[in-house]
Parts: sequence; structure tokens; C-alpha cells
Amino acid sequence: MSSKVEKISGVAFLPFIDMKEMLLSELKNRFGYDCKDAVHYGDLVYFPDYKIETGIPYFARCAMLEPFLVHFDSIGDAAKELKNIQRSWAPYNFTCFRRAALIQEKLPYVNLKAKTFPAKIPSGATGLYTLIDDHTMIASRLTNTTVPAGRIEFIEDHENPPSRAYLKIQESLSLASHYFNVDVPGKGSRCFEAGACPGGWTWVLVEQGAEVFAVDRAELAPSLMKNELVTFLAHDAFTLKPEDLGEFDWVISDVICYPERLLEWIKMWLASGKTKKMICTIKMQGEINWPLIAEFAAIPNSRIVHLNYNKHELTFMHVE
Repeated sequence: MSSKVEKISGVAFLPFIDMKEMLLSELKNRFGYDCKDAVHYGDLVYFPDYKIETGIPYFARCAMLEPFLVHFDSIGDAAKELKNIQRSWAPYNFTCFRRAALIQEKLPYVNLKAKTFPAKIPSGATGLYTLIDDHTMIASRLTNTTVPAGRIEFIEDHENPPSRAYLKIQESLSLASHYFNVDVPGKGSRCFEAGACPGGWTWVLVEQGAEVFAVDRAELAPSLMKNELVTFLAHDAFTLKPEDLGEFDWVISDVICYPERLLEWIKMWLASGKTKKMICTIKMQGEINWPLIAEFAAIPNSRIVHLNYNKHELTFMHVE
């Protein structure tokens, strides 16, 4: 049998790790889509009748927008078919792991390794493929992201950050830099973090040389409390008025609060004109209120994403 490419209809979604049920729930409750005809390839879910105009779920890290099947005899044939379509490909593997690794070795190099911060997001297209069995793969040249397989992973520092939440701001800032073409905060930047304790996000900012006004009812880690780039205020950050604090290059928050209150706070800061860049975690309280999330998304110059390092939460980004 010679290799053969077979076009198929629909869309396939690859969810973030451990977020498959959240993806299916979003399709149902946000888009009103019945997932009964779904075909599951590990975490990858293929919907033969899905129309891309319906929308791309936040909990999908990568969407196969023009899926096709490749039927092949050999590893070389599989790699050749992909290379004939475009240069760059990333795998999602749930079976035939050795065979998939050998195919990837025959493709042009794509950096799939863990990154250092700030991470540079590729600008070129990267396709996604998944082996279904030894002689069949589902693939798509066109996806919704230039991040290979839709997932950014960082080399972790297990000693210095005061909390693992630091990975969320590293990922957020890397994505914001890519989406909005802005520099990450650095020397000369003035940042305000609301709900900063114990200081994971503040730690990332001061490591880049930024000044941070950190507000929380509880103090930050001792090393940050002594850091000359950190000004700490023991207070409820959401009760402070922008007019009383001055201008900031970035306003950020990973605080636990009701999404309604966060939306009101974000609108207050943007209306004040005291910042043009914000990154905030939208913490969910039970079932996701999708009409409310749409209000966040409707704010001009904004973007809602689910991060690799998010759990049952979304991230709001705004840059103007």
C-alpha cells in the first residue's frame, strides 16, 4: 500500500492537560454543541460535523482546523507526506510512541523543549498530527496557534520563587508579548500587583528588573519584603483607587475573587487611563458563567486565554 492523504470534514480539539472534561463542558454550555458524535483519540477529540464558525473553546490548546487522515506503510512515507504539505509539525502522542518519535525525527526541527522566560513564541505556522495506529494519522496543516501543539512549558525553578504561581505570569507575559507585540516588564517598568502574597508574580517581575507596588492583606515572602524594587502595602487592593496610586505600566492580579468583582475592577482601571496593560486571572466560582466571560472578552484590545499553567480558571489580557 502506498501512502494516501484523505480529507475529512469537521474540527479536532486538543485540550490542555487534564482539561478534557472542561473542553467538552465548554462546547456544550458556551456554544450549545452536542458532543454525541465525538471520536476520541486519547485526549484529542474529533468532531466530524463541527463548523469552525461556531468558535474555538478556550480549553483547547490546539485546534485542527482542516483535518485529514494519512494512511501510510512506513515511517518515511508518513514524514514525507507531512513535509510535502509544510515544513513545521508538532505531535500529540497517545499511542505508538516509538513510531511517532521516529516520524518526528525525520521532520524538520521544531523546538519542543521546555523554555526559559521570557519565551519567544514562533511566528510561523506549525501543524499538528496524531498517530491513530501504526499506519494511520490524523493531522492538520492549519491550527489556531503558532505554539507547537499549543502548549508552552517552562524550565522550572524549584528553589527561588515563593510559589509555583510564578509560571502563570511567565506564560501570560510571553503570550501577551506575542499577541500584542509589546516588551515584557523590565528595568524602568512600574507594576502594580493586587493580591500579591506570597509573591510568585512579583518575583518574576523583579527578576526582570521591574519595580512592583505589591498589595495584599498578608506580607510577601521575606526575600521580597527586603527587595528594594518592591513596595508593599497591607491593604485590600480592590478598594484602592487608581487616582490615588498613579500610573503603572502593568496592572496584574492572580487574586481569588468573584469574577463579577474582577470585571468591575478591570473596567475601573481602564477607564481611569492609569494603565494600558493588564493581566488578571479569572477565578471560577463553580459552573462557568459564559455570558460574564463574554463581557471580559468584549473589552476592546483584550484577549481571554486558558494557560498551560491554569487550572479551573481563565486569564484576561489587555494591551493598548
